Amino acid sequence: MTTLTLIGKPDCHLCDVAREVIEAVVAELPEESVEVEEFSIADDPALHATWWEKIPVVLIDGRLHGHWRVSPDRLRAALDAAG
Repeated sequence: MTTLTLIGKPDCHLCDVAREVIEAVVAELPEESVEVEEFSIADDPALHATWWEKIPVVLIDGRLHGHWRVSPDRLRAALDAAG
């Protein structure tokens, strides 16, 4: 199973858009092939220190996939490659 991690914060428009893209792409994939987890920089000082100026951040299996804007096509290709 592939793990996709979204790092963002509350009241973040780009984070909301990223979440929608992630949900749409994951819905197209085989069920239970991707586990989605989400963390907030507001709840974790270490995440804040590392990512505060790049949110939303998407990690795939712990590796940086991208930040700020999430491309559905690029995300789909990365998840296919990881699976």
